[in-house]
Amino acid sequence: MHVIDSHTEGEPTRVIVTGGPDLGSGSLAEKAARFEERHAEFRASVVQEPRGHEAMIGALLVPPSREDCAAGVIYFNTLRNLGMCGHATIGLAVTLAHMGRLQPGRHRFETPVGVVEAELLDANTVSVVNIESHRLHKDVTVAVEGHGPVTGDVAWGGNWFFLVKDSPFALKAENIRSLTDLTLRIRAALERDGITGSGSAWIDHVELFGPPQDPARDSRNFVLCPGGSYDRSPCGTGSSAKLACLAADGLLAPGEDWIQESVIGSTYRLSYRPGQTGGVIPTITGRAFVTSEAQLLFDPADPYRTGIQVA
Repeated sequence: MHVIDSHTEGEPTRVIVTGGPDLGSGSLAEKAARFEERHAEFRASVVQEPRGHEAMIGALLVPPSREDCAAGVIYFNTLRNLGMCGHATIGLAVTLAHMGRLQPGRHRFETPVGVVEAELLDANTVSVVNIESHRLHKDVTVAVEGHGPVTGDVAWGGNWFFLVKDSPFALKAENIRSLTDLTLRIRAALERDGITGSGSAWIDHVELFGPPQDPARDSRNFVLCPGGSYDRSPCGTGSSAKLACLAADGLLAPGEDWIQESVIGSTYRLSYRPGQTGGVIPTITGRAFVTSEAQLLFDPADPYRTGIQVA
């Protein structure tokens, strides 16, 4: 299996160039559904230990069903598919450029949740125009075990998020363990109380906000990802959900820049334009760097060839 690894503002992506499973014919959404239902071992073997780790996101290249798209892609983590992934889209564009398949300019990628646009500005910098994002619920309060009440918004940015405006802990590297424990408890409280996204969708990301360390930036965040790790980048879909909330509250005008800082200090430049159904169309600009190119090997005698599964 041929893979190319990159990181986007610190968050890793593994693009599967060749060696993926046969997903049959049909739309990209249908292929993604087959991938979700039938290939859990494949996902684990690519992004889980010993070849990967909890923070790694996979990007499976598939032929696009649309002629206007440069590539089709299915994003996934150690647990399941992702609808969309901002950092991985930036990483994919830089990876395809590294392979000689993209030149600077605007390109379209087909994802299971819709077509997104990526503008390759230079060898490492990409602006992604995401799908329309929106806020579903404002000021939802849950009682968090061992902590107390926490209030946040439920919003969609390509994945479902619970966004807490004021983090109870300082968003610093030394607090990552405490921040992870808190966000896991918040997610458990949402599940306990039956709080979901549209169509009973699992809210699999929790996002905490606080003041930036650099006064030239607008906000700092900590994002819990579905597998239980934290996002090293400011999170593209989470930033999209944040823009939807800012726009709904009248705190950011269309076209105005917002600099989002991650818990490790990396940044995205964000802006939006109004969407067609009352939400926002986010633009996320960040940098990615290719870190390795490899052939993954799967020895039949290896007891952990499909990943280490810890019950």
